[in-house]
Amino acid sequence: MRVILAHPARMVTLGFLLVMLVGTALLLLPVAYTPSGSGDLLVAAFTTVSALCVTGLVTVDTASYWSPFGQAVILVLIQIGGFGVMTLATLIALTVRGRLGLRTSLAAQTDTHSRSLGDVRGIVGRMLRLVLVIEGVVFVALTLRFRLGYDYAWDRALWHGLFHSVSAFNNAGFALYADSVIGFAQDIWVIGPLCVALVLGGLGFPVLKELLRGRRPRTWTVHTRLTVWGSVLLMVIGVAAFWVFESGASGTMAGQSLGGRAVGALGGGLFPRTAGFNGVDYGAVTEETQAITMILMFIGGGSAGTAGGIKVTTFLILAAVIWSEVRGEPDVVIGRRRIGAAVQRQALSVALLAVGLVISATVLMMILTDLPALDLGFEVISAFATVGLSTGITAAVPASGQVLLMVLMFLGRLGPITVAAALALNTRHRHYRLPEERPIVG
Repeated sequence: MRVILAHPARMVTLGFLLVMLVGTALLLLPVAYTPSGSGDLLVAAFTTVSALCVTGLVTVDTASYWSPFGQAVILVLIQIGGFGVMTLATLIALTVRGRLGLRTSLAAQTDTHSRSLGDVRGIVGRMLRLVLVIEGVVFVALTLRFRLGYDYAWDRALWHGLFHSVSAFNNAGFALYADSVIGFAQDIWVIGPLCVALVLGGLGFPVLKELLRGRRPRTWTVHTRLTVWGSVLLMVIGVAAFWVFESGASGTMAGQSLGGRAVGALGGGLFPRTAGFNGVDYGAVTEETQAITMILMFIGGGSAGTAGGIKVTTFLILAAVIWSEVRGEPDVVIGRRRIGAAVQRQALSVALLAVGLVISATVLMMILTDLPALDLGFEVISAFATVGLSTGITAAVPASGQVLLMVLMFLGRLGPITVAAALALNTRHRHYRLPEERPIVG
């Protein structure tokens, strides 16, 4: 057991499991749900996993089922999940003891993707300040809009502003409305701050740190270049595709004004980047929009951020590998930097594990339920990529299917590689290399 716990990936996994148990217990308390709630174990567990894994899939209406206490528990779970269980443990250790133990440092290094143990203390502090600043700015913007634009009472405006700012930055997708944010789909003063928060949270802390230094793009690291320009490309594709496919006569934005379609397309193109807010009814979108959304969800956002998916860097590294192979280049080069074989294998492993998991889970869901295959695939990808978008079938999925979705959310948040490392008892190191052979490929 001592060997198992010494591995940082296992510590992160065990930390998530512990918080899941505590969150479920809190949501089972009578004070956590309204009279219309039932205190159901599966509902509490599903909501806890969805919140901690910053997904946003729900089987009940957050606003009417959960009391203010229950909503506050969900908000705390979202913040813990986005910031990282082990990062939070590091802050507690610094506060209580004023120093870091080796195991805690290793776990925080895994969760923050820092390059050395000496960087952990400073990185955690900068992360916390950055999170509070971004969430604070979005909180003020949303609160003022709810108060001045919709005449909310100050207490309601403050609570809704806080809840949705935290949910947006952490790419959680939880909302205090039965229709998510469909009612604000054409309001740029609500959709805009949400999009800013989710994009910044989805870039990842290493990228935000480098951008704040004010360096010129040509001096950026390869990771920052891939994340920033890849995210911009996917945003443009997502917004353009949503505009084209949903502005037609059969689209969800048919008949809207030009400005309304622009705001709707902005949310429709960015929310699938693991934010999970519903700007439209995804059960009514065109099949083309549904397919593009599934692709965007699967790719996700930046590494070491609050977004899910296989990550945009993984996708672009694999694209660079293919491009180099097509051109016959011996090395994979991005931004005048050679990408090592270990990074290539890691990207390939993450992608193939994700594809295999999504396909297997979709087939299993088809066995467990009679719901449409396309909707089930959409739900599975949304859960694994910790997005939270749904065509409206989550509550209709049987208990066994909901447990499967919980497992997918857990695996998607921690990542297939991290979970595999957490379950491995030992790491093998070969001290020799076998003869090389070239099997026929293709």
